Amino acid sequence: MSKGQAGRVGQAGRVGFTIALAWLSLDVRAADNARQIVDEAQKRTDVTSQRYDGLLQVFDAKGKVSDKRWTMERLGAHGQSKAVLRFTVPAEVKGVALLVVNHPDRASDQWMWTPAIERDRRIALQDRSTRFFGTDFSFEDLEERDVNQYEYVLAGDDTIDGAACWKIQSTPRESKSSQYTKSTVWIRKDNYAFARIENYVKDQAVRRLNYSDIQNVQGIWTARQLEMTDLRRGSRTRLTLDKLEYNVPMKEEDFTLQAIRRQ
Repeated sequence: MSKGQAGRVGQAGRVGFTIALAWLSLDVRAADNARQIVDEAQKRTDVTSQRYDGLLQVFDAKGKVSDKRWTMERLGAHGQSKAVLRFTVPAEVKGVALLVVNHPDRASDQWMWTPAIERDRRIALQDRSTRFFGTDFSFEDLEERDVNQYEYVLAGDDTIDGAACWKIQSTPRESKSSQYTKSTVWIRKDNYAFARIENYVKDQAVRRLNYSDIQNVQGIWTARQLEMTDLRRGSRTRLTLDKLEYNVPMKEEDFTLQAIRRQ
């Protein structure tokens, strides 16, 4: 090989290396930017507590509708919060409660109380993918998504229900035990509210959560209606939030297994 040819090969190698570094730099910036967006979305929903009454309308694949109601109370900061869901209607599930204790570095701890048989049980990690009492929410879907439990990559822009959104790919970190391999998250650009989350097992989308009727409640942009679709079953559950309040007085001792047994 002549000196000229060697020089051209070396120059081409340097150019290729420079391009590779440029793409790597873009990827790093996109990932950093994606994390900043999700972090900002989480910061804008920081509250000390939350309470609502929820109407759940479960639509099966044939369109048949069944109604359930639950109350939800949540106390604490993101990643370290505790929540209690308790069914109030219909009679056959009244009093059934789920205690969720969220952690910043791992999956939540969950216990379910069934008053009809006066029995509580811990929900094992391998059972988190199952449906929660006939709804299309799995047990895992009822725990909190903390920004620190995922890696993020910005996947571009999109529009959901007429609102401009960032489209972000999120992947659970190794410490985060999850039934989902990855998720795509849409966050609105105007108010940083979540617009949609689509969850995948390998390359198959299995559940889609849509957020709608987004209102400013006590300074926090909040979806008053959430709809979870089980894409494999063809069923969906619509959750409508009534009597929603933030930063209401609550007691730490009400978020224990002993407390949900008493109520």
